[in-house]
Amino acid sequence: MTVAAADARLLEASAKRMRRAARLSVGSWVSIGILVFVVLMALIGPLLYPVDPNAVDLSAAYEGPSAAHPLGTDGTGRDLLARIIWGSRPALTGPALVVLASTILGVVLALAAVWFGGWFDQLNVRVVDAIFAFPGLLLAILATSLFGPGLTAAVAALSIAYIPYIARIVRSAALRERNLPYVAALRVQGVRGFVISTRHILPNVSGLIVANATISFGFALMDLAGLSFIGLGVQPPTADWGAMVGTGMSGVLQGAPLEALEASIMIVLVVAAVNVLGDRLTERAEARS
Repeated sequence: MTVAAADARLLEASAKRMRRAARLSVGSWVSIGILVFVVLMALIGPLLYPVDPNAVDLSAAYEGPSAAHPLGTDGTGRDLLARIIWGSRPALTGPALVVLASTILGVVLALAAVWFGGWFDQLNVRVVDAIFAFPGLLLAILATSLFGPGLTAAVAALSIAYIPYIARIVRSAALRERNLPYVAALRVQGVRGFVISTRHILPNVSGLIVANATISFGFALMDLAGLSFIGLGVQPPTADWGAMVGTGMSGVLQGAPLEALEASIMIVLVVAAVNVLGDRLTERAEARS
């Protein structure tokens, strides 16, 4: 086999791999459908089902599904469908803020470390390793203990805790990009490092950034739901899926598991959907690198 034929086969195999990666699987489409449904529920659900999620009716406590209450009621007679709908807002907003803040900070740190290198890179690596040593949930519990329970302190603490995950991935990918010939050519032309990093290196690693952010969203949702479950996250009577699981445990003991079960199903569905989609996005990004 000639060298030209071998190169042609390699190019053909690479093209096939990229085409396979570009196609979304059935699981990916199902995941996208779930996420679109949940987002639409958070945005327009209260308009389509205008029921007060905090309206108490003790005479209707622990009712099963009915025409008046399609998903049943909780221990104080509050409509579970309304609480699921309204609870989707903090359940999605909190993780989104965590991912947005940690991604921006992580990307900035990683690109700066890669471009300047030397002691600055080593300092960034040590800082990232130090943050990585603290479990995110433990840091969030500490923050809520110091500043009081609520979504703000938890989101701020988890944003810091999630920085190492994105910073490590971006730093590794950006280092590969920085050593490619096109970067050297741009430097010879006098293009500034900031321009090279933001206009050339960053777009080429954006696929990995999006994939990591998608997966991180699921972890942030679980962490915030866990904090609400133990009473350190979203505070009652505000509807939140994690808090509903916590308050619904008393119903489980009384043979009325609907509240905890329905909120748990919503959490599992969203986390599973973002994980499947994140894995697929990671495969696509790796195939193109």
